Amino acid sequence: MARNLVLQSIETPEGDRCVDIFRRDDGSFGIEGYRRDPEDTGGWFRATAYGDQRFATEALARNAAERLFPWVNAG
Repeated sequence: MARNLVLQSIETPEGDRCVDIFRRDDGSFGIEGYRRDPEDTGGWFRATAYGDQRFATEALARNAAERLFPWVNAG
């Protein structure tokens, strides 16, 4: 099973949510959102279902992340 290569993982200032921008083996790019609950020491959990969307470039994936996760550009 192929694994995606995470190019960037952008967290909220609070550290409770993040979005990964990744590249697949086929050269396409994607995004996925995760959450982390402070009371749970299990780590990050997928919180969105955007991972199947495909983008031709990393820049297009980043633009989608900025639209879907407004905090990506905060700060």
